[in-house]
Amino acid sequence: MDINDLRSIMTVIFFALFVGIVIWAFSPSRKKEFDEAARLVMDNDEPDSVIVKPATKAAGH
Repeated sequence: MDINDLRSIMTVIFFALFVGIVIWAFSPSRKKEFDEAARLVMDNDEPDSVIVKPATKAAGH
């Protein structure tokens, strides 16, 4: 087995890994999770900018 055979085997392994990840990511069972993640920005109830009021002085100061 020479280096070209090893490169060919590694190419096939990584291609199979890539195809597996694509199938996993686009499987219908993952749709609900991805839809929830997509709505996270829209579901945020806090305003984008928060106005911080200066602290009031304690009594007696």
